[in-house]
Amino acid sequence: MKLALGLLLILLTIGCSKNETPPASYKPQAPAAKIDPATTATISGVISFDGAAPKPQQIDMSQDPACVVGKVPPNFGEAYVVNGGHLQNVYVYIKDGLGNYSYPTPPPTTLDQKGCRYVPHVLGLMVGQKLRILNSDPAMHNIHSMAHENSGWNESQYPGGDAIEQTFSKPELMIPVQCNNHPWMKMYVNVSTHPFFAVSDADGKFTISGLPPGTYTLAAVHEKMGEKTAQITVGAKYSKTADFKFSSSDIK
Repeated sequence: MKLALGLLLILLTIGCSKNETPPASYKPQAPAAKIDPATTATISGVISFDGAAPKPQQIDMSQDPACVVGKVPPNFGEAYVVNGGHLQNVYVYIKDGLGNYSYPTPPPTTLDQKGCRYVPHVLGLMVGQKLRILNSDPAMHNIHSMAHENSGWNESQYPGGDAIEQTFSKPELMIPVQCNNHPWMKMYVNVSTHPFFAVSDADGKFTISGLPPGTYTLAAVHEKMGEKTAQITVGAKYSKTADFKFSSSDIK
């Protein structure tokens, strides 16, 4: 019995002292590099819409008198905002191709509630960046994030109340945020691991700057019509154009 116990202790000692060596294919990740600002490039473009745009849906806010104070009806939804053939509220970002770079966390970005609407309708921010939510309305709001990859949250906010601050720990596209008190209020948050993103403005324009030289997959995402991508290569100090076109055939 003593002999067996002695052999067991020897085997355990050998097992514990064994060196664990990584497989031959293992390659340690290089430390994150810093981007040289003297070599960065810019990508800009226009998002267009071809064909007949969907008719804007009128919104009835009369269920809450606080939402119609000073309002001049009608109010319309923001799912499809087309101005002169240009498409607003498209999230454009670098989907693939970035190396291992380090990025400072940007200052907080703001989501406001004005006229019982979310401003802006589509928003981009980085992982870990603070989202400050304001209530500039005389109405009580309830902000409900329905994320899938991140933790969801649901908070009420009094008129003129303190800002609500939230962060997102994982990248995720088109996270719906809605007000449970006012069903027409809905917007979308996009979370990225890097700062190379933009949202098209009323003229369909977007600009992404500070990009290191390289070849990238650039993606344009619309809340209803999905995603379009393009391959683009930029050299040091390049300014390059990349346009996207959505059409009535993309409407789902």
